[in-house]
Amino acid sequence: MQTATNTVDPAEIEKFQAMAAEWWNPNGKFKPLHMLNPCRLDYICAQVAAEFGRDLTGTLPFKGLRILDIGCGGGLLSEPMARLGAEVMGADAAERNIPVAQVHAAESGLEIDYRHTTAEALAEAGEQFDAVLNMEVVEHVADPLAYLTACQKLLKPGGLMVCSTINRNPKSFMMAIVGAEFVMRWLPKGTHDWSKFITPDELFDLLKSCGLEPVDRKGFVFNPIQWSWSLSERDLSVNYVTTSVKPA
Repeated sequence: MQTATNTVDPAEIEKFQAMAAEWWNPNGKFKPLHMLNPCRLDYICAQVAAEFGRDLTGTLPFKGLRILDIGCGGGLLSEPMARLGAEVMGADAAERNIPVAQVHAAESGLEIDYRHTTAEALAEAGEQFDAVLNMEVVEHVADPLAYLTACQKLLKPGGLMVCSTINRNPKSFMMAIVGAEFVMRWLPKGTHDWSKFITPDELFDLLKSCGLEPVDRKGFVFNPIQWSWSLSERDLSVNYVTTSVKPA
């Protein structure tokens, strides 16, 4: 399998290798993602449906679309996309994530093409997708521009990429690192490197530099009283998501 890449950070991959078996435990090390997932899915589905003129109230609304979930982990996003009718490939540079994802998909009766590979390797192989889901990955790579350029190459003309990450400011340090890793202990210490966080303006510039047209960005905001996540038009101070399109 092709696994070599110039953007993979071996130390980052090692972190997620160690947590691979935890992916489908809603109270385990990936509890924050399980909590965030409904909000992420609402945003992704709305963007894909709008771009490709799909009716989300219909049966298998994403049928005929080929979607890549890059950095798929255990398949928390790949599986819902498959249930909506898409042809899904889930790719991850952490080898141990793949069998976890494969077993869970099989148990769920879903056909998903999971591969231990990278965006660069897939681009070199000429793979093409209608949409790329690039969620919480860019802050873990060694070269964000090279990585996003590879993701851009994977999109068909007119294709769409949804990319989420974490802002870089004092609030994100307190929330995503001190709060999530040290106080709440939702994540193992050292999961995130604050210096690798990317501001929304920086991400928009990176997306433009690799040939994509940013069309939307919103914040993912955690409400500690309701213990839930929601989308925000204005608050991009910690977690946020963007949509960009490859010109046709």
